[in-house]
Amino acid sequence: MWNHVQTAIMIRSILVFAVVIIEYVYGRPPLPPLPMKAGCYLVAPEVNLSRLEGEAVILSFPMFQRVLKVRNIAPPTAKFVITKDNGTEGVAYHGEGRVQQSDKELWLLPANASDSGKYICTYSNETYCVTGSIKLHVYKSSSVDMKKLSHPVSAMVGENLAIKCPSISDFNKTGRLIEWVKDSSPTPLQSGRDRSRDNGRLMIPAVKQSHSGVYTCQLTVLINNQQYKVSRAIQLHVQGLDPEITTTPAVPDLSMTSSPGLISSSYRTVHTPVIQPPVIVSPLNGTIFESLHGSGLELFCKVLTDCQMADSTVVTWLVNGQSVESSYLDGRALQGGRRATRVSSGCQIELRLIFMEIFDEDTQTELKCVTQNQGGRQEVVVQLQLEDSTFTWLVVAVVAVSCFLAVVSVFLYVLFKPKRKQKMDYFLARQNSTF
Repeated sequence: MWNHVQTAIMIRSILVFAVVIIEYVYGRPPLPPLPMKAGCYLVAPEVNLSRLEGEAVILSFPMFQRVLKVRNIAPPTAKFVITKDNGTEGVAYHGEGRVQQSDKELWLLPANASDSGKYICTYSNETYCVTGSIKLHVYKSSSVDMKKLSHPVSAMVGENLAIKCPSISDFNKTGRLIEWVKDSSPTPLQSGRDRSRDNGRLMIPAVKQSHSGVYTCQLTVLINNQQYKVSRAIQLHVQGLDPEITTTPAVPDLSMTSSPGLISSSYRTVHTPVIQPPVIVSPLNGTIFESLHGSGLELFCKVLTDCQMADSTVVTWLVNGQSVESSYLDGRALQGGRRATRVSSGCQIELRLIFMEIFDEDTQTELKCVTQNQGGRQEVVVQLQLEDSTFTWLVVAVVAVSCFLAVVSVFLYVLFKPKRKQKMDYFLARQNSTF
């Protein structure tokens, strides 16, 4: 017999199912679940950092913070802990000392070479856990090649270039004076006709080949009433020939013949190795990447080149012809994670471009992956597009409503189905049975 308890349970189930359908149809589609490791949800690692010893370093975990925000992960009693992974168990830090945790950041004041390693950020309580990581390499300033620490920037001859000091947004901007030097020169670049400082940017009008090189921006920051040095390196690659440079025909090699008094002109054959230009294997030119409004996106540029040229092969992402750090996407997108691996046909270089959020104006942005070495240059142009999920949501809505109506139909049938009259079976009991 159908009772009131069963009726209440079914009504509650239908209401819960209806709420889930409404939230799914009219809200944002659910995000894919995060992978798990050792009982914690695992977020993709941050872009690796390379810094100089003796300078202030701040680890801020921007991608991890973005995941917490997008997925609305905020347990009321959770704690944010940053530890250094030493292979067995992490070393936690407190709010004082040379290495200290300040809210959701880790401050190294200043950084030592021994600070190199993997750092783990964990957001957890007794029942929930999310973890991310970042790798930090601290180089000794006396032995490091600044090219290893540089952000690549490409420019064409004749271009008016403005270079911004990258990755300094974590530091207090009050009273900062940024100085620029080139190729480790002790003399700062002064304001002048071809180089000047404008709001911390290095301005280079009418770029020439002579402007190629490694530029370093230097500043002093104030943390806890103490001053610390901070520097960033940018390697500028200039493509094209200066207008005044001309080419001259080869001069023939005049050599003496076997006959005395006779001079013949002959050309010396010089065998020089042919350097093949790098080839972008992914993405293809004209590729369109789709993403939902407000969501993150990760792009990969994969370049194939000779292994002998891997170190000198430049791979970079450009935003509307500018570096990512100099574009309007600075702070919302970053490139990094360059990785070179050996494959059957040579060496493959991979460079990531990570978007924290995608907005409407980004669909008009020209994203370009550029690669170059002594053998030549190649570039591909890709675009972003906001995913149109109207059709997908319509299909989901139809399926959800159909399931909902099916459940309601079953409920109404069970609730109002006619009751059968029970038949009484009679039988005679034998009395005084004898055997």
